[in-house]
Amino acid sequence: MHAWSRDSAQAHWCCYLAKLMSTNYNTTPDDLPIPQDDGAAKHLIGMLLPTVSLMSTHGTMVDVSSFHEWLVIYCYPMTGVPGVPLPPGWDNIPGARGCTPQSNAYKQAHPALKALGARVFGLSTQDCDYQQEMAERLQLPFAVLSDQHLHFQKALNLPTFESEGKILLKRLTIVARKGVIQTVHYPIFPSDGDAAWVLNYLQSVP
Repeated sequence: MHAWSRDSAQAHWCCYLAKLMSTNYNTTPDDLPIPQDDGAAKHLIGMLLPTVSLMSTHGTMVDVSSFHEWLVIYCYPMTGVPGVPLPPGWDNIPGARGCTPQSNAYKQAHPALKALGARVFGLSTQDCDYQQEMAERLQLPFAVLSDQHLHFQKALNLPTFESEGKILLKRLTIVARKGVIQTVHYPIFPSDGDAAWVLNYLQSVP
């Protein structure tokens, strides 16, 4: 009896690990809840980007207010790490799932965005070491910024939510020029359509 229970527990654990390791963060489930516009980003258009220096995955401090060209900052909650489970109920939070597909979409769109004179940054509240794993795994051609201490979030009053005691950014993309926010994409769904939305916007402005 004890041997059977031990074998059953081991088999259950092996199945769990296999499922965990096979989780594909490059795609999203079909039945994700769609985020609704709660008005939490309406105040951003016309605001100046704050003078805040953030550590980047390129190993440098970046002050986004210093850029005069088109600037695209896609803010996301957190990326999943292969082999590490997502927070409980993550797929039930509207707009939470999809950070890896969003980053992959920006990777694909990067040459076109660069041709339009736009600089791209990802941004989340994870520390730079956490972000570095994702940036290297996806081979992102742009830097990701760490707002670990919420300086950027607080300066702009960006919408957030809490998961497992951590403050995370709601998915939102800022498009700025000469340090002034020109437009905001919020809410974003699906996440991998965000880069195309930004491209369409930049192609439509003088």
